[in-house]
Amino acid sequence: MTATASGRSYDDIVVGEVLPDLAIPLTRTLIVSTAIATRDFQDVHHDPELARERGSKDVFMNILTSNGLAGRFVTDWAGPHPTLRRVKIRLGAPNYPGDTMTMTGEVVSKDNGLVEVKVVGTNSLGNHLAGTVTVAYSAVSEGEDA
Repeated sequence: MTATASGRSYDDIVVGEVLPDLAIPLTRTLIVSTAIATRDFQDVHHDPELARERGSKDVFMNILTSNGLAGRFVTDWAGPHPTLRRVKIRLGAPNYPGDTMTMTGEVVSKDNGLVEVKVVGTNSLGNHLAGTVTVAYSAVSEGEDA
């Protein structure tokens, strides 16, 4: 496998390849600021007291942030050349402040310049997210099936 500052080569990626784990500390600042940055002003994402009134133990991460972190996990591994094509996830256990979400991934398909990675994000409560992230390489090497 080749991993350089310029990114991963499509030719070097193999189905079954496991991505390095990524541990993401779930700070209150991360949860609140990313909810606001994605224009999600639901109080359960920034007001602990109102979140508790609505049955949550604390504020929790919004889906747009979870989508972004899943995409980031794969694009950090793939490098700057491929384009994020699709993020398709389902949410499970909430991400609360003070926990850590660990992202894991595995290449499940590679075809015609597209690489699909199965991703799972877990925290102390279980799976926060699970799904797939697809990246597209614009130029496929001559030896690769198109």
